[in-house]
Amino acid sequence: MATYKEIFQWLKEESGVSVKNCHIAHVKSMHNLITKVAPNRQGENRVYPCPENKIVHIEAAFKHFGMIKYLNQAE
Repeated sequence: MATYKEIFQWLKEESGVSVKNCHIAHVKSMHNLITKVAPNRQGENRVYPCPENKIVHIEAAFKHFGMIKYLNQAE
């Protein structure tokens, strides 16, 4: 599994997109990939959910690094 730093670098080089750690964690949870819960997180609510326009880019990075096998276009 790729590190957050590797995902940041790949996204910057491939699409010029900058994301936050919490955005990657949100998309990981959408795909049932294991993530730790941030110590400052209150319950199930996310303070900074990933914007819709960045989800596609993060999913492409996950596919590039072999973290997911396909992209579900229906979601």
